[in-house]
Amino acid sequence: MGFKALGLETFAVESESEALAALRKLTRESDDYAIIYIEENLASALEHEIARYKDNPTPAIILIPGREGSLGLGQSALRAAVERAVGTNILGD
Repeated sequence: MGFKALGLETFAVESESEALAALRKLTRESDDYAIIYIEENLASALEHEIARYKDNPTPAIILIPGREGSLGLGQSALRAAVERAVGTNILGD
């Protein structure tokens, strides 16, 4: 609901297969989506699909904590992206 309040388009899914279908639709059908936010619990199941876009400037796929709290996947992905871009881990542990 928070994302909708900000004027962002949301796609509710109830299963990993629905999440995969939504991600493929968003990345295949148009260039309208520069940033895609995915909850960490679903991102772990979509790891291979998300990896296809890690070196592309768009769409940027950002992992966010779900209702259950953070799994640390978003922070790990950010650290890896910064390390690839800069050549070293400047964020610390």
